[in-house]
Amino acid sequence: QKTVDAMREEGREFKGVIFFGLMLTDKGPKVLEYNARFGDPETQVVLPLLESDLLEIMQAVTNGTLDKTEVKFSDKSCACVVMASGGYPKDYKKGYEITIPEDIADSVYIAGAKKEDGKLLTDGGRVLNSVAVADTLENALKKAYENTAKIKFENSYLRRDIGQRALKAKEVG
Repeated sequence: QKTVDAMREEGREFKGVIFFGLMLTDKGPKVLEYNARFGDPETQVVLPLLESDLLEIMQAVTNGTLDKTEVKFSDKSCACVVMASGGYPKDYKKGYEITIPEDIADSVYIAGAKKEDGKLLTDGGRVLNSVAVADTLENALKKAYENTAKIKFENSYLRRDIGQRALKAKEVG
């Protein structure tokens, strides 16, 4: 809210999406970064659940009519697992060929890769994201991890703890 209030005070009109990268501390959440793009894992778990037309929403934001536009999301769960190059975020090698099976291609978001001579090659630290939607978070995570096992590139790395805190919080809550 402080960010929105400060922007308003400075006369900085913003029409779009801002993602706040937060760190939870003993004194409450603290903002680490701002993102206003659709290429981040945070976006890639929201958009698959959007049931409304994204273009209509964007037009309503631009036209100032969002309050008259229905924005509806699925009550399902979505999970995103990042596959990175070993050594990321520090030193990592590029140029390894990536193999993504056709049956899961529509659930993979490419990030740090490039096409060269008809091949998809690693070209960054965060190479791709495996995204899965399911009726429960547990099943979405399971599916996202199953899909990462089908994706191949040399020196790949992924965290095995993604979503585990959220699952534990659901058990307690």
